[in-house]
Amino acid sequence: MKHKITTVIMILLAAFITLGGTTSCKSKKRLAREAAEAEYKARVAEATKDLTAILDDETMWTLEEKENRVQTIKDWNLQNAEVDDLLFQVEKKLARERAQAEQKAEEERKAAEEAAKAKLPKNMLETNLGKIAAAGGTTQANNLINETLQLFESNNVPVLIIISQAGGFNDYDRPTTIENYLNYVKDQKVSRNRVANLKFNENGKITEVELIKK
Repeated sequence: MKHKITTVIMILLAAFITLGGTTSCKSKKRLAREAAEAEYKARVAEATKDLTAILDDETMWTLEEKENRVQTIKDWNLQNAEVDDLLFQVEKKLARERAQAEQKAEEERKAAEEAAKAKLPKNMLETNLGKIAAAGGTTQANNLINETLQLFESNNVPVLIIISQAGGFNDYDRPTTIENYLNYVKDQKVSRNRVANLKFNENGKITEVELIKK
């Protein structure tokens, strides 16, 4: 009799352990599923918030930061209709911003190139004016004048000398030509003016000079 009771107890205990293990396993799966669902909902909410902010220009992010954020959200692969629609709109918006940024960068690059191209002859002209004024003799001065004239479209390029500025307007001395002005510097042995502005033709030759007193 005792043996039968013991056997029954062992069977019940084994059944209880098995049932408990099964329940525990189901509980862990349920908790994991709930955690995954909570994480998914949180990511959908975060993605919706960030994409809406980008679409409405309500962030302080740079274009690169916005593009990186969009890529992160795409990598989440949320497969949510609202998020997918926002991604579509935001990607179109960022594509326009990227095109505008590239256009602006290209314009700035060209402007920098033009400024650099203008700076070189400007510096060369100012340097040569000083050299002509300080030349040791007529031959040296004439050689420098001929060298300098190579920067110009012709020997008759106008030279405008600013004698005063007021209210955004310039008052000029009587105009002369670049050849006459270079010879004037040679004769006076002094260069009293600096280059204020230059104009160029399509070949990079100077077509007009503005000078101003140093």
